[in-house]
Amino acid sequence: MNAPNGSNSRLSPSGEEAAVDRQSKALIVVQRLLRKQGIRTRLDHTISLGLFASRPDTTQWPDKPPVRSWLTRCPPELVVIDFTGRRQATVTMGPHAECYLISLPARPEPYNVSRTRPQRVVALIAQAVSRGAA
Repeated sequence: MNAPNGSNSRLSPSGEEAAVDRQSKALIVVQRLLRKQGIRTRLDHTISLGLFASRPDTTQWPDKPPVRSWLTRCPPELVVIDFTGRRQATVTMGPHAECYLISLPARPEPYNVSRTRPQRVVALIAQAVSRGAA
């Protein structure tokens, strides 16, 4: 069910923005370290935006306008790509941006690395990329 402010996420818009901002900053640290190693990356931000086509809500609140749209933000993803643009690894943030989650194609479960150890994330990805290139 949509919240009155038009967002259907559990966080308020400002809380959601702050969470995405924390996650983005942590991923940018890893992205810069990977670039120094010559590893290609892109940082993906995804939103889901829904719009209603002039259908009034069934319940009208006198002090609030009818909800006509909603916005959901997905956590950002740092995608490691090869020279052809194929995905080699994905780095996301765990709950509350306290840890990095590294997903590699050859491993069914993601690695979980503390946010205080971005160099460890880079080492795991560099090792996986070098194995994939061999």
